Amino acid sequence: MAALLCAVAVLVLGACGTQVAGRGDGRAPLPAATEPIPWTTMQPSMVTGVRLSGDRRTLLLDTQVPSGAHACVRKLKAVLTNPMTDVVRVQITFTSPSGDRASGCIEESPATVKVRLPEALGDRNVIVDNYTLFTADGAEPPALRLCGELGCTPPATGCTAASYDQALKAIGAPAHTYRNSEECDGKWLVLDFSWRTGPACAGSTEPGCSSRLGDRWFFRAKKSGWEPIIRTSAGGCQDVQRKEPAFPTSLCASLAPLAPSLAPSYPPAS
Repeated sequence: MAALLCAVAVLVLGACGTQVAGRGDGRAPLPAATEPIPWTTMQPSMVTGVRLSGDRRTLLLDTQVPSGAHACVRKLKAVLTNPMTDVVRVQITFTSPSGDRASGCIEESPATVKVRLPEALGDRNVIVDNYTLFTADGAEPPALRLCGELGCTPPATGCTAASYDQALKAIGAPAHTYRNSEECDGKWLVLDFSWRTGPACAGSTEPGCSSRLGDRWFFRAKKSGWEPIIRTSAGGCQDVQRKEPAFPTSLCASLAPLAPSLAPSYPPAS
């Protein structure tokens, strides 16, 4: 009898060992183990400043990096990506779990990282992460000066093609914009410009292939470049002089209204 009871016990225990959770006993399956959030290599969202040490061989780079309630950044470093030539190219990297919002690293905070140069910086410019450009020219030491979209020495405001390009950038003109006309006296500027629309069908005479939109902007000269005043498709001076009475009549009196096809209006549906 004892042997029989032992055999039954073995069968029962064996059956318990093969029971699948959630199948046949009314219990929900156990949750799978939570996967750890991976730390991946990243670059800072921006580089806000570059400073030069007293020996002129060490760059201190100010950046923005992820932050949160727990550790969000490891292995923050800056390295030279190429031998020093007429420019110094630097790359900043770190590892972070911030690619997953569950990490809690959803804020940003400032951080500084440094890189030692093989020789003094001299008059070289510094390019960080391939697109942010700094220069010592015109800067207040020990800081370097952050350059803009037009480079470290943007064109002087005036009646020049380079200056008109700066004006178009100031208003965010579409890519491949071309200027139709300019009225300029060095202190005030009117730009008419347009850009192609429709299908890409070079060489075709189909009407849709030559369709375009256009705009007209008025500007005043500032130390930083042409500053936008107002946009309008109307002719004459009324719109701009309502906004800026000092705008000279000689530059706007003869302006014809823009063709309706260049600046179509779309009234709301009734």
